[in-house]
Amino acid sequence: MDLIKLRQTSDNKVATTFRLLLALVFLMTGPMKLLAPSLAAAWSGQLLAANLPFYLLTLWTVPYVELALGVILALGFFARPAVVGAIGIMIVATYVHLVVDDPSLFPLQPNEPIISLAVIAMSLYVLLRGAGAWSLDLKAAKAGNAFSTHWVEIPAWNRNLAREEH
Repeated sequence: MDLIKLRQTSDNKVATTFRLLLALVFLMTGPMKLLAPSLAAAWSGQLLAANLPFYLLTLWTVPYVELALGVILALGFFARPAVVGAIGIMIVATYVHLVVDDPSLFPLQPNEPIISLAVIAMSLYVLLRGAGAWSLDLKAAKAGNAFSTHWVEIPAWNRNLAREEH
């Protein structure tokens, strides 16, 4: 797949709003699982009650992956692959909500998988439309460079000097 097409996006404000909301969700949920003892215990209980494989690996990696997804989505840097990861995590979260029937394991959430389904829906929109405005993906799409991360355009006089030196 062409990396430039992967980062292709427009100045879509809805995609921007969804991307930033997703970033906020993941920037909160990852650290909460690591730093709040009662939420860490609930997270551990959810994994055990759902009988998910690789308990310890999941217990310690998912919070860091969520934190990384939050940063990536906040920057809008390769947002499409990021939301594919978010969809994967939320599919598992939906499964956990459906199979675990202990409300005490969901202290800040409704018993139904409303939040995870909303995250999946917003992620699908970002997957289809791209990162939107205020994103590194939009900067890269405008520059025609898949790995461009410049927030500021290089002044024209500086570009001309660089060409003259070569």
